[in-house]
Order: sequence, then structure tokens, then C-alpha cells
Amino acid sequence: MLESDIEAPAFALNDQHGDVLRSDSLRGKWVVLWWYPKASTPG
Repeated sequence: MLESDIEAPAFALNDQHGDVLRSDSLRGKWVVLWWYPKASTPG
């Protein structure tokens, strides 16, 4: 887990439209990242 005020590692992922979203395009904006464990896995 990252501590507060620590810069998150760079990432790229596909959005809901299949377009690539890169973390550098979010610089200077408030961002909330949310994820969940893969379905049918303990956690």
C-alpha cells in the first residue's frame, strides 16, 4: 500500500471504450483508483 502524498507508479490501461488511458494524462488532477479481486478468488 502506498502512503499518502506518495506519487503513484506510472500505468496504462484500457478505459470502457477500449482507449488507452495513461497516468501521465491525469497529472495535476484528483484521481480515485478502485479495483477488486478477480472473480471467484479469495480476498
